Amino acid sequence: MNPVTVLSGHRFRVAFALAALLCVAVIVGGYATAESDASLARSDSAGADISNGTGEQVVPPRDNVTVVSTDSTAFVTDDGDGPRKRAELVAFAPNGSLYYRNESHTRYWDVDPIEGTNATVEYVYADHLEPEDCNSESVCTRNGIERVNLTTGNVTHIYSRITPGKHSTRWHDADRIGEDRLLVADIAQDRAFVVNTTSEQITWSWDAQTDFNTSSGGPYPEDWTHINDVEYVELEGRETVMVSVRNHDQVVFVDMESGLRENWTLGSDGDHETLYEQHNPDFIPEARGGPAVLVADSENGRVVEYQRANGSWEQSWEWRDQRLTWVRDADRLPNGHTLITDSNGDRVLEIDENSSVVWSSTIGFPYESERLGTGDESAGGQSAAALGLPDRTPSAENRSAVSDAATLLPKPVVNGVAYLLPGWVGPVESLAAVGLLVVLALWAVLEWRRRSFEVHLRWPVQIRNR
Repeated sequence: MNPVTVLSGHRFRVAFALAALLCVAVIVGGYATAESDASLARSDSAGADISNGTGEQVVPPRDNVTVVSTDSTAFVTDDGDGPRKRAELVAFAPNGSLYYRNESHTRYWDVDPIEGTNATVEYVYADHLEPEDCNSESVCTRNGIERVNLTTGNVTHIYSRITPGKHSTRWHDADRIGEDRLLVADIAQDRAFVVNTTSEQITWSWDAQTDFNTSSGGPYPEDWTHINDVEYVELEGRETVMVSVRNHDQVVFVDMESGLRENWTLGSDGDHETLYEQHNPDFIPEARGGPAVLVADSENGRVVEYQRANGSWEQSWEWRDQRLTWVRDADRLPNGHTLITDSNGDRVLEIDENSSVVWSSTIGFPYESERLGTGDESAGGQSAAALGLPDRTPSAENRSAVSDAATLLPKPVVNGVAYLLPGWVGPVESLAAVGLLVVLALWAVLEWRRRSFEVHLRWPVQIRNR
């Protein structure tokens, strides 16, 4: 058969057009279905009757109020806020009904209960500001801490600062360490600092450049250390700050007087077997079976705990299942259970002392969760070693397309793609999107080859006609 006949015909165009239309139909259908899917009913809760736990059940029941902050929109370009259009701070009553909800900020991050109260929390937020509010910068962010009474809804401003840019400038954590002292994880300036919230004067700070070389970690200065968590601890009777230096795959301990305690550092840059771009480490002291550190080991897709023994850290516990994808928080509760927040898995879950899931709720892109009445983060829980917690490795249950893909692709690639995709994109829609790209690329290549072949055939004719 003459190749010109094949390439100049319209049959291949029809075939590619039909394939492309099929892929588009699957994607559009997935979006339309998601709009009415019951699994996304949480997105419609803005109009719900919030009556402090007397309304309709929206999550499974669980003892005490559960508070969840969501990162929600994960899109990282400067233009717009991407497909997940709503971040929220939400609380669920023990009976599973909606107790409180707020979506007034662009992002919600750390949330901590206030000691001595039953339903008051402080949370870290970020607001992406309009260019006219950013002085000479085209993009800027207001990072702040607020306090809210979940029962009355009364909000109190605590502290805020504006940072240039948007990526890797949004504070993720701030911990109350006194009546007017706040410990802040400052991603924007690669530091941890303590601020007096009355005078707004910084009274202590640790700059990562004091102890880390800028050639390691992430790109300097755009996203070098990505300090995403701080925690005040007393270590051997001394005031110490535990800092999660995410892009260096390390949790470090900084004496507030003498500086970094190198012999206490957990992990090292590039040692992904120990930690891989972790979030929200919690320190468990000797009095509760430690010293131990419970960590959301994000890029490794697991919750892991390390026990201090003979001057070094030894892994004492690990938990993950097929669905756990990009975990960013894990709290050890006083009853021995662990409350886990899985961002890319769109899930908050609780596991018991046997490592079995006893409570789970689908929440869009959650960042952190807290169970009120149990103390701040893991403050009331014991170490895995003291509890004798069994490890858990993935089984066939709770399978997801993301976790299956993780076996074939590097973790950062899988998590990066999942981070960018809209919340309604599932396995079928993902496959259709990939198929559409392949069809269009192949179509373009064949069109180019066809045109090149026709030009090649016309040249001898043009020469004979001269």
